[in-house]
Amino acid sequence: MGEDKPVRVSVVIPTFQEERYIGGLLSKLSAAGPGLEVVVVDGGSTDGTVEVARRFTDKVFVVNKRGIAVAKNFGGRVARGDVIVYMDTDVSPPADFADKTLRAFEDHRVVGATCNIMPLNPRVSELVFFVFYNKLLQFMTRVKPHARGEFLAVRKSAFTKVGGYDELLPCIEDHDFALRVSKLGRFRFVSDLCVYESMRRFRRSGLLSVLKTWTVDYVSYVLFRRTVSKVWVPVR
Repeated sequence: MGEDKPVRVSVVIPTFQEERYIGGLLSKLSAAGPGLEVVVVDGGSTDGTVEVARRFTDKVFVVNKRGIAVAKNFGGRVARGDVIVYMDTDVSPPADFADKTLRAFEDHRVVGATCNIMPLNPRVSELVFFVFYNKLLQFMTRVKPHARGEFLAVRKSAFTKVGGYDELLPCIEDHDFALRVSKLGRFRFVSDLCVYESMRRFRRSGLLSVLKTWTVDYVSYVLFRRTVSKVWVPVR
């Protein structure tokens, strides 16, 4: 895609050791049609992540400093779209996600958005949890916006105005970012949009263990604006 063509949506994907997953996501994004800028920011992978990514997009960057917020900020700065959509590598978006996202931003008061997140090939316990989680997420968006890295959309102007992600947070950086962005305008829950995420972390650590970590880090963030987890350990 030429630099002179307007870009409405940029998808920013932070990666680290994601050779197994990155091709699947990028192939889906390639099928989403023209006018979509895809930016991959790698944190120093030693597998084939970067090589696979370069088969799909020429916007592949390698940063020397580790940290998911670092990668997200780099991607946000180089993105040319009016709207930036952050996605994790192991998600599967529908082909019309960009159209549905842009419709949410037709209201100029909207500065950020998230959507339904459901599990791929779920077990019953996972399905029950995510149905409840999405209901909670939709409610919280009206009161105190919350978002995860699977899908977070933001106006480029709002990203710039709040100074991007807090690079001192090893996790919950998306929630913190959504809260700060929401002070500039409306944060929407796009109810007719759903992305699917792999259950690799839940299957490796166990559903209850993941939920316990989430809860402890969230409470610590609310009380002290820091997390108990010092690093978000990759699961590959």
